[in-house]
Amino acid sequence: MLTVSRPHRHDVLIAAVGLLGGLVLWLIGLHMQGPRPLDAPWAALVPLAVMAGLELLRRSAPLTALLIAVPALVADQFTVGNLATVLMFTDVVYAAVVYGSPAAARRIPVASLLVTVGVTIGFLAWFRTAEALLIGVAAGLVSFAPAITGVSVRNHRDAAETARLRADQTALLAEMDRAQAVTAERARMARELHDMVANHLSAIAIHSTAALSIDDPGTSREALGVIRENSVEGLAEMRRLIGLLRHSGTEGGPSAAPTLASLDVLVEQARTNGATSGLTCALEDLRGKPERLPAPVELAAYRIVQESLTNALKHASPGPVTVRLARGDDVLSVEVTSESGSRPGPRAPGSGAGLVGMRERVALLGGSISAGAEPAADGRRIWRVRAELPVREGTMRE
Repeated sequence: MLTVSRPHRHDVLIAAVGLLGGLVLWLIGLHMQGPRPLDAPWAALVPLAVMAGLELLRRSAPLTALLIAVPALVADQFTVGNLATVLMFTDVVYAAVVYGSPAAARRIPVASLLVTVGVTIGFLAWFRTAEALLIGVAAGLVSFAPAITGVSVRNHRDAAETARLRADQTALLAEMDRAQAVTAERARMARELHDMVANHLSAIAIHSTAALSIDDPGTSREALGVIRENSVEGLAEMRRLIGLLRHSGTEGGPSAAPTLASLDVLVEQARTNGATSGLTCALEDLRGKPERLPAPVELAAYRIVQESLTNALKHASPGPVTVRLARGDDVLSVEVTSESGSRPGPRAPGSGAGLVGMRERVALLGGSISAGAEPAADGRRIWRVRAELPVREGTMRE
């Protein structure tokens, strides 16, 4: 069942103008042809009215309008004729190409060309005079010319639509890149904040719990000293991070990031914080002559050691905590071992965010990391964190 939508207002205007123009030409007696089989003047109004009605379908049913318009134009040739009928037929051909299906847009110009050539050859064979070529020219102007014009307009319209879709896709990709960049930056800020603050807050929590649970003035005073030291250092770290966030430029960015040269200070601080829990921290640098590594590698190694020492302070049993650095072929090895098992005394809760942050840092560098409990040679169980970090320039995946 054929369903036709409501005509576009421009189509209604074209139909009205065509019909009124044709009526004016008919009233003043301006016809296109001389005597014809249907020479009654009113006969030319029938094809005119049909063609005006078909203009209402030029967008909603262009192919149907063209199929009806062809016999209407042929019928007009048996009357005295009307110029408005012919002009509206050319518009129907044009609309069939522009608004029709892609297959129709390809076939109509070819069909109109064949009709033009056929009419020209036919009238040449019939009249056998050069004036018959004028009929072929007229047929081309009525059918082939509007079809070619429609092809040109449709190609430009399709190109504009393709450009618009490409622009929309580009804007969508840009928005996706922006969202990914914001997400990556938020993740980086979360890692930095966790790594800088978790160590100090864990020490504060453990020593404050010890001061509250042990009724000894000396122990309480020592715990308060450790708490004050970690509070001051934690505030300094927070100020540094806030300063980096407020000033997005490069001033002070690289120089403010911790490096492996300050690992001894970090280990000494962990030794002080873990003394009351029976932890002894040591640094073993097996790299030989230390050399300056790419800033992302040094920052990742520092944060891995910092988080591992924080976890040892929270969960490790009394015993040694060892930090080892080794350098292989284009690889920096970072290893932190501690005693695994239950321990007496206060413990700080953990959320697992530290291990996630370490894995994210290593993944960004294209390295590998492992963390877990394993048996030692002397029968003890130890917790080992081991990371392999590539040290070549340009290994960051951010």
